[in-house]
Amino acid sequence: MGDTDRFGIIVVGDEILGARRRDRHFDGIGGLLRARGFAVAWLRVLPDDPDYLVSELAHTMAEAIPVFCCGGIGATPDDHTRQCAASAAGVPLQRHPGAAVEIEARFGAEAYPHRIKMAELPRGSELIPNPYNRIPGFSIRGHFFLPGFPDMARPMAQWVLDTHFAGGAAAERQVAVRVYGVPESQLMDLMQDLVDAFPAARLYSLPRLGEDYQIELGFRGRGDLAAPLQALTDGLDARRVRYQRLEG
Repeated sequence: MGDTDRFGIIVVGDEILGARRRDRHFDGIGGLLRARGFAVAWLRVLPDDPDYLVSELAHTMAEAIPVFCCGGIGATPDDHTRQCAASAAGVPLQRHPGAAVEIEARFGAEAYPHRIKMAELPRGSELIPNPYNRIPGFSIRGHFFLPGFPDMARPMAQWVLDTHFAGGAAAERQVAVRVYGVPESQLMDLMQDLVDAFPAARLYSLPRLGEDYQIELGFRGRGDLAAPLQALTDGLDARRVRYQRLEG
C-alpha cells in the first residue's frame, strides 16, 4: 500500500461550506504528509448530501491514489459518510465486531441504542484506532475515514501513515527564478517549449502585481530539475529578460 507519493483529502460538512467552521484538516493532515515527503494531490470540501457523497466517493475510489476523508462518521442522522462509503464501494453496512468492542469499552451500557451505530461499517473495512476516545475510524478501497474533529483526526492519520506508508516518499523539490519587467504573455512560447521538453518537471508561473511587475517562474518535482532550470535561464538570457535565481 505504501507505493505512492500523493494523497487526496476530502472534508465533509455543510458547516465548512456555510462558513460556520473553518477547515483545519488541510493544515493538520497536509502537514503530516508534507513532513514525510508526500504531496497533497487535491482537496475537496463536500456537502452532507448522500447522493453527492456516493458519487464523489465512487469517483475517488476508482483513482489510484489514497485518500483521507474527514467527517460524517458519527451516529447522528446527519452523519452519512459510513453508508455512502459502503454504497460507493458496492458493499453493505454491517456491525464490525472490533469496532463494537471499542465502543462498548468506552461507553458501557450507554453504547446502546445509538452510539453502537458507529460500529456499522462497510463490509471488509479495517479499523483505524482512535487514541482520543476509542471510537475507531475505518479504511476501505484506499480511503481512510476519520472523524470531523481535526484534533482527533490528526493522530489517527499519523497512525495510518506510520502503519501503511512507513518510510515516506522522496521529498518534492522546487527551483525557480524571479522574472522582472515582462508579462506572462511574452513568455508563453518559452513556457510551452519547456513543458514539451521536460514533461516530468511541473512548470509553474506565479505573477505578482504591482508597480514592478514580477513573475516567479520555475519547476516542482522529484527528479532532475537542473536541466529544466538551465533551459529556462538560457531561454530568458536569449530574450534578454532580467531575472534572479531563487534559493530553495
